[in-house]
Amino acid sequence: MAKIKEIFKSIQGEGPFIGYQQLFIRFCGCNLNCSYCDTDFSPENILGEFSPQELVDYVNKLEISDIHSVSLTGGEPLISYKFLKEFLPLIPNKKVLLETNATLVDELSEIIDFVDIVAADIKLESATGSKNRFDLHKDFFDVAKSKNLFAKVVFNDKISDFEISETCKLAKMFGIELVLQPQMINDNMAVSSDFAKLIFAKFLSQYKNVRLIPQVHKFINVQ
Repeated sequence: MAKIKEIFKSIQGEGPFIGYQQLFIRFCGCNLNCSYCDTDFSPENILGEFSPQELVDYVNKLEISDIHSVSLTGGEPLISYKFLKEFLPLIPNKKVLLETNATLVDELSEIIDFVDIVAADIKLESATGSKNRFDLHKDFFDVAKSKNLFAKVVFNDKISDFEISETCKLAKMFGIELVLQPQMINDNMAVSSDFAKLIFAKFLSQYKNVRLIPQVHKFINVQ
């Protein structure tokens, strides 16, 4: 069984698949406690607790012919990897996008065959308030590299040159796209546009496959 916070159709507002319509399935719970997190994934006021077949039946009742993919989000979906291992082979013939904090390596190994796209975070200490996890992310990316893998990097004005350098080294190792995402406070960027452009330039000086994309869904006011 898995506790599901909500299921909804909306426009993807982050990363290279921005603008596509997706079906979002938000799982409760997370193994991290990032200081910038603005998502309610608590186990209170949830949509319900589902078995894999019950969730498939729920999804099958929805109109999803117009979606690009099914986005597994949270929280951290990989906490529910045992559930996903049963659920994912049963879902309709749609691409599966996993949104993840890229720290649960063994759990990813259990379900990677059922995932098409991995949207992985690179967690910076300057933004999360927790220690950098570059070695753990490396192990995670090594499992995910066979899929369409990209990494999101949330940053604020505390980002360090060391973090930029280590992030670029990690991206080079796997040849993945980096999506720089300024931290948001409500619907506004926590940094100035000039600072965001400065950080973008610092990344580009070390690695070319980089994009700067804020959380667009907040600007167009969609869920």
